[in-house]
Amino acid sequence: LNILVDTGSSNFAVAGVPDPDVTSYFNTELSSTYKSQGIDVTVKYSQGSWTGVLGTDVITIPKGIDGSYTINIATILESENFFLPGVKWHGILGLAYDALAKPSSSVETFFDSLVRQAKIPNIFSLQMCGAGLPVSGSGTNGGSLVLGGIEPSLYKGDIWYTPVKEEWYYQVEILKLEVGGQNLELDCREYNADKAIVDSGTTLLRLPQKVFSAVVQAIARTSLIQEFSSGFWTGSQLACWDKTERPWSLFPKLSIYLRDENSSRSFRISILPQLYIQPILGIGENLQCYRFGISSSTNALVIGATVMEGFYVIFDRAQRRVGFAVSPCAEVDGSPVSEIEGPFTTADVASNCVSSVSFHEPVLWIASYALMSLCGIILLVLIILLLIPPRCQHRYTDNDVVNDESSLVRHRWK
Repeated sequence: LNILVDTGSSNFAVAGVPDPDVTSYFNTELSSTYKSQGIDVTVKYSQGSWTGVLGTDVITIPKGIDGSYTINIATILESENFFLPGVKWHGILGLAYDALAKPSSSVETFFDSLVRQAKIPNIFSLQMCGAGLPVSGSGTNGGSLVLGGIEPSLYKGDIWYTPVKEEWYYQVEILKLEVGGQNLELDCREYNADKAIVDSGTTLLRLPQKVFSAVVQAIARTSLIQEFSSGFWTGSQLACWDKTERPWSLFPKLSIYLRDENSSRSFRISILPQLYIQPILGIGENLQCYRFGISSSTNALVIGATVMEGFYVIFDRAQRRVGFAVSPCAEVDGSPVSEIEGPFTTADVASNCVSSVSFHEPVLWIASYALMSLCGIILLVLIILLLIPPRCQHRYTDNDVVNDESSLVRHRWK
């Protein structure tokens, strides 16, 4: 089975029944080692969801890690907008922390199981390739997933590390953004509202609305195109040029500053237009059409595939940090389309750009119970005063939802 590698969720799940949009599925009845736990599980994304049953089975790693290991696996029995026409994957490997695992954090994640049983280092790394290639229905342009370490051949230059601020998503701290070398001059907390994460399951670079608007204005201002349809920036329209043209020279470089492990320093990762002005496969005979690889988000800044395709990304869970190095496959026509530079001083930014209150699931549970208690008190008072029992309605927080508008989604097919 082909599996989507997703650092923005934490369940390992595969198709467990036939589906019109998948070519293969895992028939548990044919497995002598599969054991059902009889626990229903649902994972909802802003676009798509699935429901299945938790079980365990034995896996082997084809390269480098000897032995067989027992891991949790969810078999997907029903789904909605999860498997899509034309995709060539049959499941998802969630590599985030157990705090995001469903139905609870007590479900040991795939990678945690591997670290515990195989005694490999608590680190994995990911190289996503596809810079400058047309976005197609295949859902993959190659790359590498390294479990338990770092592969020197997959990067060049130095690795720059930024701390993981909180262990649920791979939440990092972004200090500022530059377009064409010009600082957006926003309060650094805008970039981290309400979190900034590194998520391979998200197709685009997603920015909070205020940041997105500032980036679009800056790109439009610094590009060599005087008039541009607003539909291109919002993702509802494509921009097309003659196939002999390369429009990337018309657009500026985009840089993201991350706090270094030494908090008084930062480094920047930069992507050239070849990564965020993305060709679409097969439209027109003489025209090549492109989409804008950046979109707005209501609840996170998400460093997705648009950015990750420029880098070898190291998820060093043992030292609670995420590393970036330039990827050799991030080249178009022989020229690099990504850069890393540093160090820079952080004297011009706040000492902490991350909100002190992070409204993820444990906090939402507390808020739910507090509101329930308040409803109970109000109800009791009304009954006593009016002797008429009114209904106290409370909208419960759906804690089965992965609270990230961008996570998973339509991968590179959308």
